[in-house]
Amino acid sequence: MLDKKIIIFMPSIEGGGVERNLFEICNFLSTKYKIINLITVSNQYKKYFSRKINIKGTDNLVLLNGNRISKYIICSFYLIIELLDVKNKEKVIFSFQGNIFAILIAKIFGCKIIVRANSAPSGWIKGSLKKKFFEMIYKLADIVIVNSIEFKKEFKKFFKINSVCIYNPVNKKKIISLSFKKNEHFKNKTRKLKILNIGRLVDQKNQIILLKALKLIKNQINFTVLIMGSGIMKKKLKDFIGNNKLEKNIKIIDYQKNPYNILKSCDVLIHTAKYEGLPNVLIEAQVLKKAIISSDCPSGPK
Repeated sequence: MLDKKIIIFMPSIEGGGVERNLFEICNFLSTKYKIINLITVSNQYKKYFSRKINIKGTDNLVLLNGNRISKYIICSFYLIIELLDVKNKEKVIFSFQGNIFAILIAKIFGCKIIVRANSAPSGWIKGSLKKKFFEMIYKLADIVIVNSIEFKKEFKKFFKINSVCIYNPVNKKKIISLSFKKNEHFKNKTRKLKILNIGRLVDQKNQIILLKALKLIKNQINFTVLIMGSGIMKKKLKDFIGNNKLEKNIKIIDYQKNPYNILKSCDVLIHTAKYEGLPNVLIEAQVLKKAIISSDCPSGPK
């Protein structure tokens, strides 16, 4: 076991693909390093981590339901406290989220930092000033990890940074094993086309375009749709479903502890994002040999 202290920075765990990567990577690192501290406000996910991982954060419910920026700021204070600890001088920060906050704090304390970028910059960088700011900060990181070759090309183009491509970890045995569990969705043996979408209900994931497409074909194709996720767009999506009389065909559910049995039961997975890193759900659908329709968004799906 290595003595170096690893500090994982992930302020807001929200149940998506990035989070599943987080669980796999943290649990793997806990077998290699003696001290792994995870900084987050999302303590409700504690059960997914090895007992060797120390979770540092808060149980404040107000913060749990707050926006990401407030979580980044609170967790930045916890990160500073960790770096002030003189018991273990050899520290490395591994940031999964709120990278700008983590990089600046790491540089102030002279600490090494590895950051993992999750979304293609062409999707969220608007304006030359913002681009220049992120370029300047990301260049301070010791290593930037991206999760697809197209993503690596984009990072080079936008920020003039040579990132390292490491694909998302996938536990194929676990996915296949969990896929055989019973589920309450898609269990009926109807002739309806069973369509699944998994992702945060936010503008980036663009589920509204799926609903608009389904509205156009509702009289031509017999389908049932499940959208799995949570987020600020939930009301807008539900309103669209209600206004267009699609309630009998389309249902929105929260993230499931085991999404794989539902994924196995669908006929087709539809991914509609405007921009991505590399969506885990596409890889997981491939593991279960599912048909996939995906937007050709930057950068992972390509």
